[in-house]
Order: sequence, then structure tokens, then C-alpha cells
Amino acid sequence: MSATIIEIDARGLRCPLPVLKMEAALRRMAPAGQVKITADDPIAAVDIPHFAAEGGHACERLSGPPSVCVFLVTRGEKP
Repeated sequence: MSATIIEIDARGLRCPLPVLKMEAALRRMAPAGQVKITADDPIAAVDIPHFAAEGGHACERLSGPPSVCVFLVTRGEKP
């Protein structure tokens, strides 16, 4: 059974909004659920992996268009 990936397009939003949207999505899902987030704020490239690590979530940067960061975040066990 394949899990659904929630996709968030946060282009045009400035931090902390991309992280807040990602956090809200992660809170609504069970462990191992995934969020794919796309953002064009340069600060998001630092904030998203940092938030993920602090929350015990796995974070993988995916390839994307220039000036855009794309991450796949997998929810960890922490509540």
C-alpha cells in the first residue's frame, strides 16, 4: 500500500510561512507520512531541513528548477 504524499507549493511565501505550512501538514499525519514542499524563499532552503531535524523528521532535498528548493519530508515518531 502506497502512502499519499501531501504537496505544498509555498512559492511566493516568505519564511516562516513555508515551514509553518509544512509543520501543520506533518501534525495531521501519522508517522512515515510524507510532505513534498516547494519554496522559492532562499531562507527556506535552510529552515526546512533545520525544522525537520529538530522535529525528528527525515528530510531529503530533491532536484527542482533554479532558485527553487524542493524537499520531501517524512514524518518521524515524535508527536
